[in-house]
Amino acid sequence: MQETRYDAIVVGSGISGGWAAKELTEKGLRVLLLERGRNIEHVKDYVNATKPPWAFPHRGRRTQEMERRYPVLKRDYPLNETNLDYWVKDEESPYTEIKRFDWYRGYQVGGRSLMWGRQSYRLSDFDFEANARQGIGTDWPIRYAEIAPWYDYVEAFAGIAGSREGLPQLPDGHFQPAMPLNCGETLVAQRLRKAFGGKRRLIPGRVANLTQALPGRTQCQYRNACWLGCPYGGYFSTQSSTLPAAMATGRLTLKPFAIVTEIVYDKDAGRATGVRVLDAVTDATTDYSARVVFLCASTLNSTWLLMRSATDVWPGGLGSSSGELGHNLMDHHFRLGASGSIEGLTDKYVYGRRPTGFYIPRYRNLFGDKRPYLRGFGYQGSASRRDWSRAVAELGVGGAFKDAAARPGEWTIGGTGFGEMLPSHDNKVSLDPQKKDKWGLPVLAIDCAMGENELLMRKDMTADMAEMLTAAGVRDVKTFDEDYFPGMGIHEMGTARMGRDRRSSVLNKWSQVWDCPNVFVTDGSGMASAGCQNPSLTYMALTARAADHAVNELNRRNL
Repeated sequence: MQETRYDAIVVGSGISGGWAAKELTEKGLRVLLLERGRNIEHVKDYVNATKPPWAFPHRGRRTQEMERRYPVLKRDYPLNETNLDYWVKDEESPYTEIKRFDWYRGYQVGGRSLMWGRQSYRLSDFDFEANARQGIGTDWPIRYAEIAPWYDYVEAFAGIAGSREGLPQLPDGHFQPAMPLNCGETLVAQRLRKAFGGKRRLIPGRVANLTQALPGRTQCQYRNACWLGCPYGGYFSTQSSTLPAAMATGRLTLKPFAIVTEIVYDKDAGRATGVRVLDAVTDATTDYSARVVFLCASTLNSTWLLMRSATDVWPGGLGSSSGELGHNLMDHHFRLGASGSIEGLTDKYVYGRRPTGFYIPRYRNLFGDKRPYLRGFGYQGSASRRDWSRAVAELGVGGAFKDAAARPGEWTIGGTGFGEMLPSHDNKVSLDPQKKDKWGLPVLAIDCAMGENELLMRKDMTADMAEMLTAAGVRDVKTFDEDYFPGMGIHEMGTARMGRDRRSSVLNKWSQVWDCPNVFVTDGSGMASAGCQNPSLTYMALTARAADHAVNELNRRNL
């Protein structure tokens, strides 16, 4: 007979869920980790990790049949032959787009920690104080000093390669040695710093790839195939890092194919007693009980679950008493910038396949700069030498043509802006009363769009990159804007924001649901604002912090 009683239940096994499982088990709790998708075992199940391109039937690309079966995924890069099984099947798990929203999901053990971009940056008090200072949304209930020790903690375990820069808008961390800039990037970085008096800086991208080995993990092999799963454990994922640590305690039970459909709530006690689980294979339903529940199912799925729970008490679901559950959905808007060619350096080349590039931290609306919009943006990009593909569009035959194609081309450099989206009550999700998924469960309806602030910001995001490249001596500079719709950044945040007041937020400062303090939500749902930095490192820190608080409260018998 299977065990149904645990000290803690964690819903979702991605970046946040893995951290919750690790922290709670290491602090002595018996934990059930529930994942709605299949299991993927470290190394063994990375079936494409070492395949060369020619070993794929379609050389890793997409087919017309794939485009037919994945109408959402085909909108951008996730639809390809190399890791298709890591992405959700659109036909099994649909959703309703009131406005276009590109929702790219990963339902398996490890979630999107298997194929995330690994860029890892801290938020600063410029981010934590912005809402209060500008009267936007709700004030973050924490400041940088409170989360800084937890950033230190998760960085040391995850392994973040980065350089110390002393920038107040992008705090330094507990870093392994950075993956250095290549010679093209170094040249532009030097010129950029001189041209703008150090106010605009090009630095190595801070990335969750090891440059020094950690226990059970080997340093990055510079294969740049992270999205296939890394047999070496060279980048942080649930499989390589937090799951082995949790399993080593002997207190973790992992259950895949387990779709949590409801948080079971005792209205007399004012507490959750556990969760209801639908077996994704057999359709059997089982209730599991625990003293605390951690929701780490990813931003929109955690909110979906809250909306389906305790509806006999709150029609809008558990945590809806403020009227903010489901609202304030955010992403990072991007897909625009500039690129050009670097003269010289023809006797130099790149080393390996580095899995990161450069980062230009935010500089707008800081230190006296004032723009016609709020907040700001950063850039991610890289420099490289053009390869043989530059010759594909040319007409040529013979040995001389082959020799030319075999030689590296000129150096190029480009950067893509990532901008902050303001929290807006009008950007929201709700349960669709008509549409169902494969298991007969209601799906989310998503209503989200960029506002005037984002549209104004995007003008600077293209113009500034062109300005910087030109000032650095880059020639033939061209801007690009490849069009963006919310969701494409795969950084969905909000919909269950934390705050200081239960009347205007869903979670308190410890990531607890105001209405039900033994339920913690520690994925992107709780973000009160987005910043312009990649958010996953903040999820890790908030999760570790919440787990510590949960165990302390259990020991004090407050939960």
